[in-house]
Amino acid sequence: MSLAATEPKRSLLIPGLFTLVALAILIGLGTWQVERLSWKEGIIARLEARLKAEPEPLPPSADWAKLNLADEDYRRVRVSGRYEAKEALIFRGSGKVAGQTSQPGYWVMGALRLADGGAVLVNRGFVPLSWKDKPHDLPPGEVTVTGLLRAPEDRNMFTPADDAAKGQWYTRDPVAIAAALHIDRAAAFSIDEEAHAAAPGEPAGGATVIDIPNNHLSYAVTWYGLALTLVGVFTALVWKRRRN
Repeated sequence: MSLAATEPKRSLLIPGLFTLVALAILIGLGTWQVERLSWKEGIIARLEARLKAEPEPLPPSADWAKLNLADEDYRRVRVSGRYEAKEALIFRGSGKVAGQTSQPGYWVMGALRLADGGAVLVNRGFVPLSWKDKPHDLPPGEVTVTGLLRAPEDRNMFTPADDAAKGQWYTRDPVAIAAALHIDRAAAFSIDEEAHAAAPGEPAGGATVIDIPNNHLSYAVTWYGLALTLVGVFTALVWKRRRN
């Protein structure tokens, strides 16, 4: 074989190896995103089924420690009890009050005492910032709350630190809030009360924000598209070398 014939083959060796490695990585990433797509669609399907299901009685407080909160999140429940005169306000950067535009405010977390002695924090709804400075009464007597069982809220690097001493809360953390308010036998979860008719200025429930992004299909298309582009670039390189 002549030197002229072997030179193009040698010159394509390194680009060819690089292309194979990069192609394997890109295809692997695309396939991983397809698998993630199936996983995310399963989560969304389960969530939609839970939101449409009939509410179940909240388990007795003796069984709360056995609950896997990750598996119970967003489950519709119903519970009866009496509100104690203990309340926490969790700051939210935006929320809506009936008839008003989105604005900063608070989630109102009330302590509901059950007949068996346990207590659960109930997110009664969103209120504007002015709520903090106005007198307001708790619902009297025994009430029945229907809503979504919620696991503690995750923090991120942008979440301000809670200040229990000043009553400044930025995260739905039932254990920390219950400890600060001296609520005994409190659940490690909370309940987001569903929307209901309420007196003007009172929280009306329905504060749950459901936002589960599902961009895995577009990510998979991107990775597979890059893999196809890489094949095209290498093919063009081979064609050019052979032509020369």
